[in-house]
Order: sequence, then structure tokens, then C-alpha cells
Amino acid sequence: MKPIILAFAAAMTLLAGQYAVASGNASRGLEKSQACQACHGQDGNMAVDANTPIIAGQHAAYLEFALRQYRSGERQNALMNGFAESLSDQDIADLAAWYASQEGLVTPRIDN
Repeated sequence: MKPIILAFAAAMTLLAGQYAVASGNASRGLEKSQACQACHGQDGNMAVDANTPIIAGQHAAYLEFALRQYRSGERQNALMNGFAESLSDQDIADLAAWYASQEGLVTPRIDN
């Protein structure tokens, strides 16, 4: 019985590794946010116009998702596509960690 349990645990560990998300570093995100600050502000609480979202306090996973979509071109915005195309996965994780750590937007969780 033990070999089966160990084999199952090993398989689950390997599968979980495939879905691991890069852990962001908020301090590095602040350093990398210079270009973002023109529209979103240093802490993400600024919007230069009605089309610019306030991103402070947004969930990091959502910010990562959105930046990856801008990088791939799935989400279209001339400024964001140009900015995001040069970001690595780690850059994206760091930026998301920075803006998610800021006081601002409160997004309610909806559990179905």
C-alpha cells in the first residue's frame, strides 16, 4: 500500500509543478514600474483618463493574466501591447505583486 501512496504523491507533486506560477517580488515590481507610472501612478491609484484603470489592490493573478494577454496580443491596446511585449514572466509577476500590494481597489470575491 505504501508504494502506491508514494507513487501517487510523487505524481501529484510533478503535476503541481507544471502549474506553478512565478512568485512576484513587490520591491522589484516597484523598480520595474517606471513606465507604468505615467498612466497608473507609482502606487496604481491614478488614471490619466476614463480608459485607464486604477490597478492598486487588484488581485495579482488578474494583473498577471491581463499583462500576459497584452503581451501575446490577445488583449488589444496600443500602449499596453507595446509595453508588455518586452516583459518576461518574472517581470509580470513582480509588477503584479507590486500593484496588488498597494492600498486601493477592493475587488469582491464571488464564490459560486
